[in-house]
Amino acid sequence: MLIRPHALALALLTCGALAACSGSDAAIAPADFPTWNNTQVNVVSRTTMGAGVAALTSMRADGNLETVAVELTSGKKLWAQPATMAGRLPGMGVQAPAVVETAPGQGVVVALDPAKQGRWNATLMARDARTGKQLWTRPVHSTFGPQRCGPYVCMSEHTALANARMIVLDPKTGKVVWKMPGIAEVEWSDDKHVVILRLAADPVVEAYSLKDGTPLWQQPVQAALGNGVDLSGGWAFGVSGDRLVGYIAPYTHPKTGKTSTFGMFSIRLADGLIDWVRPSVVRVYPSGNPAVSPVVRPVDGQGTYGGFARLDGQSGRVMGQITATQVPGSGWWLAFPQAMNTLGFLKHNAPGSAFDLSSGQATQVRGVRSWSFCVTDPQPLGKAAAGFYSVASLCEFDLATGKRTTDAGAPPAWFTGAQNGWRLWRDEKGALHGVKDATTTLPGMYG
Repeated sequence: MLIRPHALALALLTCGALAACSGSDAAIAPADFPTWNNTQVNVVSRTTMGAGVAALTSMRADGNLETVAVELTSGKKLWAQPATMAGRLPGMGVQAPAVVETAPGQGVVVALDPAKQGRWNATLMARDARTGKQLWTRPVHSTFGPQRCGPYVCMSEHTALANARMIVLDPKTGKVVWKMPGIAEVEWSDDKHVVILRLAADPVVEAYSLKDGTPLWQQPVQAALGNGVDLSGGWAFGVSGDRLVGYIAPYTHPKTGKTSTFGMFSIRLADGLIDWVRPSVVRVYPSGNPAVSPVVRPVDGQGTYGGFARLDGQSGRVMGQITATQVPGSGWWLAFPQAMNTLGFLKHNAPGSAFDLSSGQATQVRGVRSWSFCVTDPQPLGKAAAGFYSVASLCEFDLATGKRTTDAGAPPAWFTGAQNGWRLWRDEKGALHGVKDATTTLPGMYG
């Protein structure tokens, strides 16, 4: 579960938060870059891409959800169908459809439709990515939603029941390729392997062969961070080269007041061995993916926050930092430029402050434009997604004045991520935007 809810991000920002960056120099897109805007949708989930299509969950004007597929190169809506959630936890954010490429230029979009049979709560529906033609269905009691895992579809089903299990499905037929007991989330996959986080009282990161489910390795999260891990606070994973970088957020038990074990760690994808650990640090928001130049804030045993540190996702080494005494007062929000070189403290409609992350020294704010959350008081979604929040949107601010800029381009690559150069994002009104200003694939804030 990427820690997606806007409200959680804002809560962490009151302690101070900071964004990670991909290192991309993508900025405002020149006119010759392919760009498009789609105002026909109200995006509430992250967006998935594949087979020339982008798929997302949108909220209609009547408050109900729908699965929407758009053409990646133009943003044109290809089709839309009713969607639902059945057993997903609000802290996970609204689920996105899974897109699986089945042949060059061809693919399948798999999403949850409203139930078609009385004793079930939803229907897993597979459709042709471009036409929306129905291919196969599977009744669902409860699930966190489908995910692409290499050439297959992975999903934990019966998540609210004692017989919960993860299933791996053929995207063309819906046939079960293999299954295993328990609840799991896909954190990484290629054509032959999948790495999952097993969601349990003692969570474990495990790798399997996608062809037949043969176990390859497993690594308990507590082996990295220590005893007392509780996934209730949330988690996030990303890949940096040949390493899986994980973040487990803190959770304070409402009855005992005790805070769970938290921090970041890295696991080698080849054999599951722990590579580096940064215990007792919190990931900050807005932010990039944990594996790409993560920025964290240490917390001591008494719950006191330290400064900010930018880490190297591959090695875990500190690349730059500021101390706790350099953090300015209160009433600020973190903001960052297109590149991860400046840590900005934004004060709305007032002068802010900034620090050079490489040297840790204060720097001037005149002319510094940086990105932060568009709103500081997001409202939860209603009706079909009550208690959930839409994915956050970023706006550009002038740090010297604390005011919004009027000519902002695309948000930074550390936020949007990219797939084969295409970067997609939601604006503050819910519209979907796209630009192809690079050729790379890299992870962003939402995975």
